[in-house]
Amino acid sequence: KVNTYALFAELFARRARERAGVIVPTGIATDATTAPFFASLVETKRLARLVDFENREAVFPSVHRSYKFCLMTLGRNEAEARFAFFLTDPAQIADSERNFTLSPETISRLNPNTRTAPVFRSRADAELTAKIYAHAPVLIDESKGMDGNPWRVEFRQGLFNMTSDSHLFRTAKQLSEDGFLREGTDWIRGSERYVPLYEAKMIHQFDHRWASYDDSGENSFDVSLADKQNPSFEPSPRYWVPETEVESRLSAKGWSRGWLMGWRNITNATNERTVIATAFGRSAVGNNLPLMLFSDGSPRKIAGLLSNLCAISLDYAARHKVGGTNLNFFICQQLPVLSPTFYSEPRHGFIVPRFLELTYTSCSLAGFARDLGYEGPPFPWDEERRAQLRAELDAFYARAYGLTRDELRYILDPADVKGPDYPSETFRVLKEKEIREFGEYRTRRLVLEAWDRMEVSGEFRALGL
Repeated sequence: KVNTYALFAELFARRARERAGVIVPTGIATDATTAPFFASLVETKRLARLVDFENREAVFPSVHRSYKFCLMTLGRNEAEARFAFFLTDPAQIADSERNFTLSPETISRLNPNTRTAPVFRSRADAELTAKIYAHAPVLIDESKGMDGNPWRVEFRQGLFNMTSDSHLFRTAKQLSEDGFLREGTDWIRGSERYVPLYEAKMIHQFDHRWASYDDSGENSFDVSLADKQNPSFEPSPRYWVPETEVESRLSAKGWSRGWLMGWRNITNATNERTVIATAFGRSAVGNNLPLMLFSDGSPRKIAGLLSNLCAISLDYAARHKVGGTNLNFFICQQLPVLSPTFYSEPRHGFIVPRFLELTYTSCSLAGFARDLGYEGPPFPWDEERRAQLRAELDAFYARAYGLTRDELRYILDPADVKGPDYPSETFRVLKEKEIREFGEYRTRRLVLEAWDRMEVSGEFRALGL
């Protein structure tokens, strides 16, 4: 099955002697299926300009209002390409703040594996994201072989496919009727044991107890504050899986740790947060919760990687990668992640205690705590304390990316720096939620206060930032 718009664009690219202009879906520059063609345009310096429109204002009246199309101009020996995205009216082409340029080298640095176009709402977004990538490589650069994967990380689409492996799944009702007895989060009958099947909606950043299912397994709900403050509480899944199956699949991958690390694959660039990753106890995992497995690397460094994935500056960069609703492997591979060599002992000393307190909130993550050298009980769930710890990590990673205070202000809220009419937004949903809940954009205040405190105290300097 071939989408003919790609063939249409390639035909004109081949036939044009000097210049060609085509109107095609924006996927020509952003989709994985058209990536080889777009990459060739960039590498051979054929791409002159790409202007993306959302048909919200019915530029084409007979086309659906949510459809995205672009004006793509092809030339010869173009030193850099001009871009504009998220336009709704042709008059916006003249707005200098909506236009930006990217050289083939910059596109290669931001998306070295796919060579697809990053999607920016404004010139400031393009410049700031390029700066972040100048300070941090992508997580996996496939062109460099093993050297391009310094974390020695392997992605896996969970452990169990929610469709093809469903014959292994059992509900609480089925297990009870078969004579199994509930023991904590597990079900046991003699030597047989069934363990929970984790799914994406059950986790959030620094939180493996975000959501739970009721006794029927049909309805999910957010875990209450009272339950989170109980270190013995663990969420209930929809299904349980034989422990022997879980151990067999993890052993086949050489994974012996008492914990796992994964992220939600369903997301959106306009959600409260885009990259939602955390650690959780060793268990069954559905395919909607992709895993990161490591062939080597210390738990202390892995704590740094997970903290980096939860940083608001990385989330900002990720929002220019996610065009749909899926955080695919190829997107995750091209996120700007600081390398393992970044983590000196002083930096570990800053990150690990904060990561541990945010993550180790229930008994199921005791294995990770022990791997990090902590033998104590789970930390209490204190909302204000957690917000403060996260703000300090956000300030740390913003500085590690080489950002200035004003650039961090922009990431938190472009209107705070550029004014209310600037054609970009970053964390609008988070901002609006916190204003409703706290009467202020609390994250912005706490992160900037943490930055100022670390700047004045000399802590940034002591950490080599």
